[in-house]
Amino acid sequence: MTTLKNTPFKTFKKALLVAACSTLGAISVNAQADDVSVPDTIRWTIPFGVGGGTDVWARFFTTWMSENIQGNPTLVIDNVPGGGSINGSNLFAMRADSDGSQWIGTSASTQYPAMLQDRRVRYSYEDWTPILATPTGGVVYAQPGLGNSAEEVLNAVTNQRVKFAVQSHTGLELPVLIALDLLGADVQAVSGMRSRGEGRLAFERGEADIDFQTTSAYFSSVEPLVESGRAVPLFSLGVLNDSGEIVRDPAFPDLPTFNEVYETLHGEAPSGPGAEAYRKFFASGFTLQKLILLPNDAPEALIQEYRDAARRFVDTEAFKEAAMAQLGPYTPVVGEVVEQHLQDAMSLDDATRQWLVEWLLEQHGARI
Repeated sequence: MTTLKNTPFKTFKKALLVAACSTLGAISVNAQADDVSVPDTIRWTIPFGVGGGTDVWARFFTTWMSENIQGNPTLVIDNVPGGGSINGSNLFAMRADSDGSQWIGTSASTQYPAMLQDRRVRYSYEDWTPILATPTGGVVYAQPGLGNSAEEVLNAVTNQRVKFAVQSHTGLELPVLIALDLLGADVQAVSGMRSRGEGRLAFERGEADIDFQTTSAYFSSVEPLVESGRAVPLFSLGVLNDSGEIVRDPAFPDLPTFNEVYETLHGEAPSGPGAEAYRKFFASGFTLQKLILLPNDAPEALIQEYRDAARRFVDTEAFKEAAMAQLGPYTPVVGEVVEQHLQDAMSLDDATRQWLVEWLLEQHGARI
């Protein structure tokens, strides 16, 4: 077992990565100030391997959280990879203590299987309380041969089949696939990419007609393609505001959201089960892309202290400067707002889920 305190990351590509593996166990808890009993040590389960995106994200936050929680507890990362984060999440659900000494960090690939009722899932977000979420955004773009503007491209893709290289039909690309379908695009989703970066390379080689990247990858790898005329941006996914409305992404203020593009084409906002599925998976996969959670029967005073700790730093200039490379121009969402978004996003009703099952099978030959 390795215990460490991390310093904020300066860029996406430069990080101090230290393996920190151990099993979940009981943690001693000592009394701290203001009648809040804060653990000396908090074990933070990350159900992904060392060096992955969620691991790097968690290590970025360890110092900020530790320095702002009463008593400055030590945060220890426990990497428990396997099953696309399902294994570690199942283990946490079964073994985590409810004394506030154990957290879990989840990502879209943890949220989606729960929403889709994957038979391997043994965890429920109803049993967990969120402390903080970090959003991200994304942009859909196309080959310039389809048109010189978003309008021309969208007109073209309704009349010809286009290829989109994806990791999985039920992965992070799911809301993008739904959005393209609602816009009338005839998309052939070619699955099996090992990463979104591999999908982008297929686009650069001309093997895919449409692609999508999250904010960080778009700025680093796609913006140069746009500037050189080798890609045409179509729309961003947007972000959720505190009221749960999809608004323009601050990283792409000049790009319309999917909802705006749909309204321009159809004269009304998207509606129906497809639009509901898009909204739910967009929220859980992007607005709540990465989450800090703990068992919801943890002491209420500790839950509040952890949320207050996050509030102490998220709006500071020091944090914003350090977080720009790691999180982009997005402010973490804390406390009750996260809780409201999470409850809404994860509550996929039977009718919407059934629509999704049938749509995936009919449109993409994919089964949940």
